[in-house]
Amino acid sequence: MRLAERLRRDLAAGHARDVLVRAADPRLSEPVVLAPAAVLIAVTDRPEPGVILTRRASHLRKHAGQVAFPGGRLDDTDADVIAAALREAQEEIALDPAHVEIVGVSDRYHTWTGFDIHPVLGVIPPDLTFAPHPDEVEALFEVPLDFLLSPANRERKEIEFQNATHHYDEIYWGEHRIWGVTATIVANLAKRLGYDDGQSA
Repeated sequence: MRLAERLRRDLAAGHARDVLVRAADPRLSEPVVLAPAAVLIAVTDRPEPGVILTRRASHLRKHAGQVAFPGGRLDDTDADVIAAALREAQEEIALDPAHVEIVGVSDRYHTWTGFDIHPVLGVIPPDLTFAPHPDEVEALFEVPLDFLLSPANRERKEIEFQNATHHYDEIYWGEHRIWGVTATIVANLAKRLGYDDGQSA
């Protein structure tokens, strides 16, 4: 079975869950209007598939230097979240949308900063040439899919902030620290695809 077909089957078979941090987050005293956003989880179609990740430019005002999936807020010109994810990936790393076979949309994630993130899962050919946008992306790298999604490589951490304890996931791949929203999206995808049950693509 082709990689895209296996991922599509597992995504459909998994139990969907929306992770809402804002509902119980003490940092928010008033309801917020969530801004729709999308990220592209691009899986390379090779015998041992990998996932493309970026490190945000260090000069950015928000989340500078953090590891992320290509993505961002929906524009008025975007037909849907898939179109937004493809557009952002093209802008950030020059990934041609024609090279992406869409698998589906995984579990949404509502951030305390007011974004409704839709993770779009897609398969791309191996060894494409990317051109990271210097204003947005400092580095680009690929992590093996099995490593990224394995619960054994993910550690649950906690931090004290504004008199409350907050939990987050953390994954290390070499020098790259994957945490926060990106790691939570990874954890959700792992559950959705059955990795927490010992399965793998």
